[in-house]
Amino acid sequence: QQNLTDLNPAEDLVEMGVPREDIVLGLQAPYKRQYTDYGVA
Repeated sequence: QQNLTDLNPAEDLVEMGVPREDIVLGLQAPYKRQYTDYGVA
C-alpha cells in the first residue's frame, strides 16, 4: 500500500495533541514501525 496523497493524518493527530506513541502507521509493515517516530503496536 502507498499513501499518494498530500495529507498526513498522523501529523494532524499530533497537532491535535495525540501522543506519537499512541499512533500506529498501518501502512508500515510491523517490522518497520520501530524505525518511525510513532507507536509499534
